[in-house]
Amino acid sequence: MRSNLKSLLVIILTTYSVVNSQNISDALNYSSDSYQGTARFNSMSGAFGALGGDLSAVAVNPAGSVIFNSGGHFSLSFGSDNKSGQANLLNTSNSYDKNNFTLNQIGGVINFKNLDKDQKWKKITFGVAYNQSKNNFDEFSLFNVSNNNSVDSYFLNNAQGLRLDQISAFENETITDAYVDIGNTYGYAHQQAFLGYESFIVEPDEFTDDNSSYYSNVPSGVYSQNYRSISRGYNGKVSFNAGFQYNDNLYFGININSHFIDYDNYTILNETNSNGETGQFRVNGIYFENRLSTFGEGFSAQLGMISKISEVFRLGISYSTPTWFTISEETSQYLETSIIDEEENISLLITNPNAINIYEDYTLVTPSNLTASTAFVFKSFGLISFDYSRKDYSSMKFKPQNDFHFNNLNQEISLRLKEINTYRFGAEILSDKLSFRGGYMFQDSPYLDDSIDQSIKSFSIGVGYKLKGTNIDLSFVQIDSSKTQRLYDTGLTDQILLNRENTMVTFSLSTTF
Repeated sequence: MRSNLKSLLVIILTTYSVVNSQNISDALNYSSDSYQGTARFNSMSGAFGALGGDLSAVAVNPAGSVIFNSGGHFSLSFGSDNKSGQANLLNTSNSYDKNNFTLNQIGGVINFKNLDKDQKWKKITFGVAYNQSKNNFDEFSLFNVSNNNSVDSYFLNNAQGLRLDQISAFENETITDAYVDIGNTYGYAHQQAFLGYESFIVEPDEFTDDNSSYYSNVPSGVYSQNYRSISRGYNGKVSFNAGFQYNDNLYFGININSHFIDYDNYTILNETNSNGETGQFRVNGIYFENRLSTFGEGFSAQLGMISKISEVFRLGISYSTPTWFTISEETSQYLETSIIDEEENISLLITNPNAINIYEDYTLVTPSNLTASTAFVFKSFGLISFDYSRKDYSSMKFKPQNDFHFNNLNQEISLRLKEINTYRFGAEILSDKLSFRGGYMFQDSPYLDDSIDQSIKSFSIGVGYKLKGTNIDLSFVQIDSSKTQRLYDTGLTDQILLNRENTMVTFSLSTTF
């Protein structure tokens, strides 16, 4: 039997994992490293592993900071990020378009040259650089979707096998108190079953404490569904850098990286039906809101080297350790049901817990990354560059691994995901004070299943103007990608396909001193 909690709590603390909250899509989203950096960096698709001399290049290869020849360098980059595309669910589609301002990059490097020219260690650099890893804002809607599957299956799946006295309120107990108490005592799945039971979506076979079998009051048939999803937030990385030059042709660097995640997702499902028979107690409408807030802090390190094989030819290599994230999550929910009784009276039932679930922190370990780079630099003409990276997404892990949900999720990750390759090409042409740039990037889909194509490709162009001690740069990047996401992790699991076109315009101002 549950203990009765009578305090007016609106925030609950629980040691249970956020069951059915974390999934593969979350892991992929949080581990993305498609950096949005300086305009020069963006316009060449980030192919800077063997080049350096750009603050965003430090995020790829920490040895890149040593390429700066001046005493110091500072840069600031900002711009606009537009996400457009089409959302598809069953036989319904809808276009969407959303624009957002971004702070892509800010940072600086200070160089200390060895005045003793006979020493082999020529230079040491220290720097701090912020690069936005990913902008998570997204908003789309799907209207009047005709579906043979109701959201009642979500609540029913969570309820089956649970005792009735574990998913119901005590006499005279408020919705808030019961929701909080059930969450603290039993966890997330019981809370969802409680919402279904209190809203009359879920009905027990028998009204006894030990009942564990349920049916739905939503009549079978066809359902009209409207769905809306709104996301806000970003992933970012701050790199604390140290670099070293040995002789005239070897450059070494190390980064200590601080990562952060700030992400909010708000979803609404509005479902109606005209199913059932006259004189039958039934639910003919469901309005279901969910809010998820995610905050994360992480740590990683990078090692890198650049070698000037000749005046023209350069090689680079860098290794990024896994990132160890500590993630906190908060959820809140709201539910309305429209009910028709045996006399055909219609009533609206609001089941509003008015509570925020605050869950115990968990750990996400993202994959390591190895990058090999090459570049040809023609001082009076320009340059071409190429980066190749390899990353094994099947190695991602949620912890603690003794948690039942995390253990199952880790097994799913190892079975469904794979190593990916990322190819980046960049070129720059010099003409007096002007620079003209272009680039291309392609990244494999991380899924073993070829039918789930989440590959990414991008095209980029840019221009730069050089003044004395100051550079002004502008870039245009178009990224084409697709993404699938389920409506819910159980019951109503229909897949939404998002075909996305991401257009970024970045302006950078950099100065040397």
